[in-house]
Amino acid sequence: MAVLTVEHVQAQYAGAQHPVLQDVSFQLGSEQLMVALGASGSGKTTLLNLIAGFTHPQLGSIKLDGEEVLAPSRDRGVVFQDDVLLPWQNVQDNIAFGLELAGIDKSTRLSKAQELLNLVNLDGFGQRHIWELSGGQRQRVGLARALASDPKILLMDEPFGALDAFIREQMQCLLLDVWKSTAKPTFLITHDIEEAVFLATDLIILAPNPGRIVEKLELDFAKRYANGESARSIKSDPKFIETREYVLNRVFIQNGQLNNQKQHVEQV
Repeated sequence: MAVLTVEHVQAQYAGAQHPVLQDVSFQLGSEQLMVALGASGSGKTTLLNLIAGFTHPQLGSIKLDGEEVLAPSRDRGVVFQDDVLLPWQNVQDNIAFGLELAGIDKSTRLSKAQELLNLVNLDGFGQRHIWELSGGQRQRVGLARALASDPKILLMDEPFGALDAFIREQMQCLLLDVWKSTAKPTFLITHDIEEAVFLATDLIILAPNPGRIVEKLELDFAKRYANGESARSIKSDPKFIETREYVLNRVFIQNGQLNNQKQHVEQV
């Protein structure tokens, strides 16, 4: 199984006085769904872009199975917050688009697209136009497309941020179902604390200015869901609520906003 290794990474934009990320290190391997959580300015998106190969660190290294990450590659599937689907193609062709670019024959790529439609619960939607889909359905297509090339790891950039609460939870459960079925190591960034606690087997909390890891937590809620417990049962568990509040406090402390959060809670 693929192993992603991030070692002492520092990233800084041209002309900036301070780095966006500083001395970030972790490892992501089999049966892990790692979530990076942090306030604005903590470098979550920059970190994902580095792993995807869209940008490069000034210091440190990022390796997948021992090979340096130097550019985007099919071995890293990316799901974006904006689905970036091709509106002139139907659902099936959107999923198979990367395979077409790779020169895979039509029969094989359409068969793979149908397999993935079943995986993301969109059987029967292959011939639909993109504009006929809801936001949640479009994200399902984006997830299927990212999996089409059978990447070694899956990267997700706040994929459910634009969805309403009900659809968001459905998509969280779908992601865990897919993660269980495919065993893909997954790296996801989010600003949603409850989502992070629910999805993560491994949670890294980032502090801003510069972005750095201040705490790593191993959690079991995703595995409990994968083993058959319902999302509602898990999220109402006192242990889940206690963990969520602990993480919330850690994030707000790092962002210097704990007092404001307390005032808000008291007003509510």
